[in-house]
Amino acid sequence: MSELPPYAAVVLAGGRAARMGGQAKPQLDVGGRPILEAVLAAVPDAAPRIVVGPPQPVPADVVVVREAPPRGGPVAAMRAGLAHVPTEVVALLAGDLPFITAGLVRALRERLTGDGVLVVDDTGRDQLLLGVWRTTALRAAVADVDGPTSVRRVLAPLAVRRLHPEVESGQPPPWTDCDTPADLARARAAAARLGPRRVPRRPQG
Repeated sequence: MSELPPYAAVVLAGGRAARMGGQAKPQLDVGGRPILEAVLAAVPDAAPRIVVGPPQPVPADVVVVREAPPRGGPVAAMRAGLAHVPTEVVALLAGDLPFITAGLVRALRERLTGDGVLVVDDTGRDQLLLGVWRTTALRAAVADVDGPTSVRRVLAPLAVRRLHPEVESGQPPPWTDCDTPADLARARAAAARLGPRRVPRRPQG
């Protein structure tokens, strides 16, 4: 198996979470652990691992930074996280993906061509915060953005490869997120069906 280039990971773990009653989505429990812990467990070999958002519990080796202004949106969060990335490759991930896996992240890294590669879901929709990118391309894309701007608009000019991962029967898709209380309930039900042995854990600290 060929050696892949080193990479960092930027996890966007802020936002207002208005549809969740203001609760911090990354710290909600799915499968017996906070969602953010699951996301970080999918990038155990990234260095550094950077969480962008308010202060929150993370392993000792994870860097937590805040976007400027606070709650300034995902593009501002991307810019804040990328400022701490020393590697040429970076995984850009949402902080509310309880079923992302290290295997998927590796598959993305293996398929990196052009500016980046991201996951496409069953509806054909790009999962913009579930991908691996050239750090210089992302930095250039967010460098001159002024004011609130959508991630889709910022990434649109980049040369992007797309991966539609196979999902085994009975497994929740890795793009499952938790934007609403109904999403969270479905994710918790899926985790319960998997059982504790099927939801891998990574110890804190």
